[in-house]
Amino acid sequence: MPKNSIFFLIAFLRLITTESFGQSIDLSRAQVVCSVTDKKILRRSLEILQQEVQKRSGIKWVVTRKATAKTPVIYLTLDSDLSALPTALRQELNRMPALKSEGFKLLTVDNSNTVVVAGNDARGILYGIGRFLRKLEMQPGMIAVPAGLSIATSPAYPVRGHQLGYRPKTNAYDAFTVAQFDQYIRDLALFGANSIEIMPPRTDDDFTSPHMKLPAIQMIAEQARICNEYGLDVWMWYPNLGKNYTHPDSIAREIKERHEVFAAVSRLDNVFVPAGDPGDLEPDVLFAWLEKMAIVLHEHHPKAKIWVSPQVFKPTKEWYDVFYSYVNRDYPWFGGVVFGPWIKMPVAEIRKRIKPSIPIRHYPDITHTYSSQYPVPHWDLAYAMALGREPINPRPHDEKKIHNALDEYAVGSISYSEGTNDDVNKFVWSDQDWNPETPVIETLRDYARLFIGSAYGESFAQNLVALEQNWRGPILSNGQVARTLLQWQQLEKTVPLPVLQNARFQMGLIRAYFDAYTQRRLLYETELEEKARDLLGRAQTEGSLAAMKQATHLLEKAWAEPILPEYRQKCFALADSLYKSIGAQLTIKKHGAMAGRGNFIDNIALPLNDAPWLLNQFSQIEKLGSEPERLKQIDALLHRTDPGPGGFYDHFGAPESWYRVVPGLPWEQDPGSLRSPRTSFGVGLVGEQWVGELKATGFKGQVTPKAWMKQAKTLYDQPLKIAYTDLDQTASYRIRIAYTGRFHSRVKLQTDDGQLVHDYILTGKQPIYEFDVPKTASADGKITFVWSCDEGERGAQVTEIWLIRK
Repeated sequence: MPKNSIFFLIAFLRLITTESFGQSIDLSRAQVVCSVTDKKILRRSLEILQQEVQKRSGIKWVVTRKATAKTPVIYLTLDSDLSALPTALRQELNRMPALKSEGFKLLTVDNSNTVVVAGNDARGILYGIGRFLRKLEMQPGMIAVPAGLSIATSPAYPVRGHQLGYRPKTNAYDAFTVAQFDQYIRDLALFGANSIEIMPPRTDDDFTSPHMKLPAIQMIAEQARICNEYGLDVWMWYPNLGKNYTHPDSIAREIKERHEVFAAVSRLDNVFVPAGDPGDLEPDVLFAWLEKMAIVLHEHHPKAKIWVSPQVFKPTKEWYDVFYSYVNRDYPWFGGVVFGPWIKMPVAEIRKRIKPSIPIRHYPDITHTYSSQYPVPHWDLAYAMALGREPINPRPHDEKKIHNALDEYAVGSISYSEGTNDDVNKFVWSDQDWNPETPVIETLRDYARLFIGSAYGESFAQNLVALEQNWRGPILSNGQVARTLLQWQQLEKTVPLPVLQNARFQMGLIRAYFDAYTQRRLLYETELEEKARDLLGRAQTEGSLAAMKQATHLLEKAWAEPILPEYRQKCFALADSLYKSIGAQLTIKKHGAMAGRGNFIDNIALPLNDAPWLLNQFSQIEKLGSEPERLKQIDALLHRTDPGPGGFYDHFGAPESWYRVVPGLPWEQDPGSLRSPRTSFGVGLVGEQWVGELKATGFKGQVTPKAWMKQAKTLYDQPLKIAYTDLDQTASYRIRIAYTGRFHSRVKLQTDDGQLVHDYILTGKQPIYEFDVPKTASADGKITFVWSCDEGERGAQVTEIWLIRK
C-alpha cells in the first residue's frame, strides 16, 4: 500500500473511534535529540524507545545531539535542563505544572512537528517514553502521534508493581525465558510500574518444574538484574517455611538459606514476609526471627527494608494486639505493613492501629475469581465450575473500583499474580496507582494500541470490556455472551496473521469462545435435565427402572452427542498456541499445568447440570429390592427442595434467594467483603473436593447436588444474617439447613431476638441439619436467623434452607 494511503487509513480509523486526537504528526522520518548523557539517568530508556518503535514499524530512529532542519524532532531531556530545546518549547514546558518524583511532561506541537519527553528524573524519562509509546500509532513503514498532547503528570503513589514468581504453582511464569521476563517487565514499566516482586527458590511449592529454563536461583538473579538495568525496585516475597524458628539448629539452616538467596540477587530493596499463608508464626516468634533475618539481609543489601503482613488463617484479637504492638516499635530495619489476602482486619482499621509514620502497601489479588480476596461478585456457578479459580480474567472496571475503594490508606501496591491470566488487570492497576482518576477505557485503548496495533485498538479495547460483561449476572439470561463472541469473531476475520498469533489477542479470543461454549452447553444440558426429570415423573405409570433408563439416556446425550464441536476445537487450538508462545498452561496432561492453576480447558466437558448426582442416585435406587421403595426414592429425588405446604425453600447460591441475605456495605465500598456477605464456592464436606476440581467423587462415596457448590458466606467472625417475612404467626416452624462450603468452621445459629437454634457445630462432617425454631421468634410473622463463628474461624457458610411449617 502506498504511504499516503496508509496515512488516509490511519486518519479514518481515528475519526471513527471515541478517542479522537485531531491531527497527527508524521514521525516516520523523525530524529531523536537526546540531551541526557548520564548513563545512570538514561539507563535503557533510549534503547526501549528505539526497539519498541522498530518492532512495530520497521523504522529505527536516529539519535543525535542536535536537531536537523526540516525534520520532525523528538526531544528527550530532563525537565531540569531544557537548554537543548528552542526557546518557545522551553517556555511552553515551563508553563506546564511542576513535576514530582518519577513524573514527566509529554508535549506534541504540530506546527513544528516536534515532540518533547521531559522527565523529572531517570524514572520520569522511562515513564514519559512509556506514555509516548502508548499514544503512538504505528504500522509497517509509518509512525504518527496525535498533535496537541500536553501532559504533565506525576504518580499519585510511590509503590506500583507486580509479583512475578518463578515457581511451578504459577500458570505461565515458570515457562518464561530470561528474554520473556525482560520484555514483560519492560511492558509493565511502560505503564508506570516501578517495582517487581520475586520469590526465593523455596516457597510453598515444588523446587522445580519441567517448564523451567533455568534453576530458580539463577532466574531470580536474572529478574533482579533486569529490574536494576531498568532502574526498578526489587521486592522479594519470602514466607517462613522452616519447622522451628526458636531452635538454634533450625534458625541456623534458615539463616544459611537467606545468605544464599540474598547474595544471588544484585539488587534487593525490600523483603515482604507474610505472617501466614504459608508459615504461621506467633508475633513474638515472628519479630524475633525478623530481627535476625535483617542482619543477614543488610550484609548483602544494606538499605533494604522488611515489610510484614498480618496474614494469618485463624486470627484472634490477642494475636492482632500482640502483632501491632511489635509493628509500632521503631525497628531500624522495618519498612511497613502489607495488606493482602486473608487479612481479617480492614485496611482502614489497620491504618488506625499503627503509627501514622508507618506505611501500608496493598497486595491485591488480581489473579483469582473466587475463594479469594476480591472474588467476582455473584459469579454464576456454571462459570465457577467451568472456568475455575484462575482463568484468563480481564476485569478492568472491577479492578478500578477495588483500587479506588482502598487506595487512600496505602502508599501503593504490588499485586498478587500467579501468571499471565491477569495480564489486563496488571496494566489497569498500574495506571490506577499512577492516577486513580484515569478512565479504564483510556488504559485499555493504550494497551490495545501498543500491544495489538493502532488499526485495531478501539475494537480490541471494547472487546476486553465485553469479556468482563460476560460475567455479569446469570449466564442463562446474559445476551452479552453471544454478542461478545460475535465481536471477537469479527475482529478475528479482520486482523492480520501477526495479530492472530499475538498471545494477548489469543487470551481474549479463547475466553470469548469458552464463555459462549459454556453458555450453550448450560442451555443444552439444562434442557436435557428437565426432560429427564419429566420422564422420572412418569415412573409411577412406566415403572421405575424404565424411567431411570430413559432418563439416563437423555442425560448422557450431553457427552455422547456434544454440541458445537468447532468451539471446543477452537479452544484446544488456542490453548496449544498459548502454551507454545508464552508457556500458558491451560491443561494438566498436555500443557503440564498444576490442578486448579489456570487449567480451565480441562473443564471444557465438565457437566454443568445435575447429571452426575442424578446418575449416582439412580445407581443406588436400582439396588433397592422392591418397586415401591424405588418409586419412593425417585419421588424424594424429584422433591428434594420441596419445603411442604406453607413452607419456604431457598438456595443462597441462586440470585432469586439473595434478597433474603441481610446486606452489609455496597460492593464498591467493601469489595473484599470484610464487612459484608458474599457468595462463595466449594462443597467442603469430608471426602469432597473444591468445585473447580469436582469430577465424580463426593461425600462418603456420594456425588453431591450441584446446589451444594455455591453458598452465602461471611468471613471470620462477621455474622451472617438471613431474614424471612410473611410467616404464619400462629404456626411453628422447623429449619433444615445445608452447611457446605470451602471451609470447616464452628458456627452457632440464633434468632435476631437472641434465642438459640443450635449451639456451635463444626461444619463439614455432614451436609444437612434440622432444628426447631423457637415459636416466639416468629410470632410477629418475621424472623432473622443469625450465624456466628468462634473467634479465629474462617466464616459462616449457608447453602440451602428449608423452613418447614409444622
